[in-house]
Amino acid sequence: MDNRIKKRNNNKTLTPESKFQSEFSICSKKKDFAGAISLFDSAISQNLKLNLHHLNCFLYICSNSIEGTGEMAIEKGFNIFNHMISSKINPNEATITAISRLAAAKDDADLSFELVKSLVKYNEKPRLRTYDPALFCYVKKSDAEKAYLVEKEVLSMGLSLEEPEIAALLKVSVEVGNEEKVYEYLHKLRMGVRCVSESTAEIIESWFNGEIGAKVGGLENRDMGQVKDVILRNGGGWHGIGWIGRGKWMVQRTTVGSDGRCCACKEQLACVDIGGEETEKFSQSLVALAIEREKRSNFTQFQNWLDQHHDFEAIVDGANIGLYQQNFAEGGFSVSQVVHLYLIKFSPFFEQLEAVVNELYNRSKKWPLVILHDKRIRSLLANLSNRGLLEEWIERGLLYGTPVGSNDDWMTKCLDVLFCWDFCICSSLGELDYLPNLRFYDLHANDNSWFISWYWLYASVKLKCMLATNDEMRDHIFELLGRSFFPRWKERHQVHYTFAKGKPKLQLPPSYSLVYSEESLYQESERGTWHAPLAGEYNEESLRTWLCITRSEASVAEPSETNGIHDQDSNSSTKTQVGITGKRKERSPSPIR
Repeated sequence: MDNRIKKRNNNKTLTPESKFQSEFSICSKKKDFAGAISLFDSAISQNLKLNLHHLNCFLYICSNSIEGTGEMAIEKGFNIFNHMISSKINPNEATITAISRLAAAKDDADLSFELVKSLVKYNEKPRLRTYDPALFCYVKKSDAEKAYLVEKEVLSMGLSLEEPEIAALLKVSVEVGNEEKVYEYLHKLRMGVRCVSESTAEIIESWFNGEIGAKVGGLENRDMGQVKDVILRNGGGWHGIGWIGRGKWMVQRTTVGSDGRCCACKEQLACVDIGGEETEKFSQSLVALAIEREKRSNFTQFQNWLDQHHDFEAIVDGANIGLYQQNFAEGGFSVSQVVHLYLIKFSPFFEQLEAVVNELYNRSKKWPLVILHDKRIRSLLANLSNRGLLEEWIERGLLYGTPVGSNDDWMTKCLDVLFCWDFCICSSLGELDYLPNLRFYDLHANDNSWFISWYWLYASVKLKCMLATNDEMRDHIFELLGRSFFPRWKERHQVHYTFAKGKPKLQLPPSYSLVYSEESLYQESERGTWHAPLAGEYNEESLRTWLCITRSEASVAEPSETNGIHDQDSNSSTKTQVGITGKRKERSPSPIR
């Protein structure tokens, strides 16, 4: 009894401000619209000082109560906003987002948009969500031109559209029959959305099933060679030059096989690479990073050499392959892993490297470029059983030795500290005073982060080659290349390998883009067909639903080659591809210092 009396006495002693704050906390947590309005009116009648946080909470509750209270929420929300302005409290982004929603709720898209643009005078930066009410209101009113103005404003603020915004702009473009804008937003979906939602898929279907969609086209006479060239420059999977073909579209929901072939139209989907402009930027970023860490003259010499030797289809990280599973006391560098050119019995050092090189050649009928540190090459030349083949590689320009001062040289110095000398055994490579008789004591064989080489990475990027290495390049330096961009490049270009009973097994990039969480799978083919995957959780990608959109004359397309190295372990549809062949041009010898 005494405690209850004491509690009532405490309540009686609360100041108006304290009582307001207590009730405000309860109201905010419950998002109680009626309680919020009553509390706001009570505060005003008592001349209590309300701050930005209080007023934003009231506005937020109003903007989230429109469905249940309708006009009352809109009216009370604007009363709160007007009180804020009259009290000379500057609104922030959250304020404008809430009041913009209320303006859009009464179908006043113009006011909603003007409120967003007013943020500039308060030195506040809008977010994408701030523009959504105006954009969606214009789309609801089928006012396409003003919806495009909202998009223009969004982009001018350095913001990027996401699927809901792109889908809305696509929807209004479909409704007004603006074929150019439909094409534009289809590509914006391709660039920004990995898999489209069901609602977006329905908008896409409505366009291609509609009368206006059936009439678009006009590029059927375009030289298909030119279209292929554009697709190649873009990195594959799209051309962006406009609608191709004429006639009614056939829209189907289907799946895509594990080989990347559409189960409906039988078209082979592309493994989307980075485009020409992106590749050049990537290449230049590598040069900048390499020169920071290498001797400028060394790397520049390699760039010049590569400009004259640019017809490779694969680059081999020789150290990574030669040292595969050599992280034990008797393990050593295996040159044989790089070289399987002739039926000559080499020392064990050559077996693995030889086998990988030979396997790459068998797949494309073109020799890869092997990159090794100069000291490693010189030590291997000391072995008479290796010398003939290595000298021939050097003469034919198939082997490049990275000079002293490159990353592998830095790595060698680290090995002196990290590897246990107790496990060293005598070198079988001859008396070489510059080569430590090192054997690996503890090294991650499949993730040799010590063997980072700007040389093989730059070569594979510059020449758009496959890169044979198990190095996952997780070093922090590679984060400078972009967390989303670099994994995209790796997925398209890295060739992993294992050995089974001494024979190499190569894991080539997939026949079509599968694994990026950031990258779109949406594709436009050289014949004007479209394929778009739908979002959803699947145990296997082959179960995912796709939109297949074709025209009658383009319902069956020939498979496109994505590179000259083919996966011989894949199904028969992939095996039918023919490698790029031709006589190797004469090369100048590789520089061995």
